[in-house]
Amino acid sequence: MALTSTGSATWSGNLFEGSGTTKLASSGLGSFDVSWKARTEEGQATTNPEELIGAAHAACFAMAFSNILDQNGTPPTQLDTRADVTFDTTGGAAISGIHLTVRGQVEGVSAEDFQRLAEQAKSGCPVSKALAGTEITLTAELA
Repeated sequence: MALTSTGSATWSGNLFEGSGTTKLASSGLGSFDVSWKARTEEGQATTNPEELIGAAHAACFAMAFSNILDQNGTPPTQLDTRADVTFDTTGGAAISGIHLTVRGQVEGVSAEDFQRLAEQAKSGCPVSKALAGTEITLTAELA
């Protein structure tokens, strides 16, 4: 079975002074303002593609890791996941890396197994696979 999910965007003006809106079109759950400044300056009140990629990656990784832990016989009580996506404009605009951080409450798993299974989730997560051209690093720790 295949399911297509859709996001959309509208942009007005030039890159540096223009602005836009991105929408979660399939679910209709949200519409978010986007801007170039949000990609290059902290403290902006709008989002950017990297933040959206980070949210998608964190959610996908948490789902994948939850499944792997369950298959290991150690289902998680809770996984708190963060994805820090670095956007670098040095030498041309590019996403230069993603760092996943997960802290988990999991009974009956050693710290070593938690780390090993987290690495499996990182490489098996569909969003990680889609972003395979980007260096993805991981910090995993038990709560």
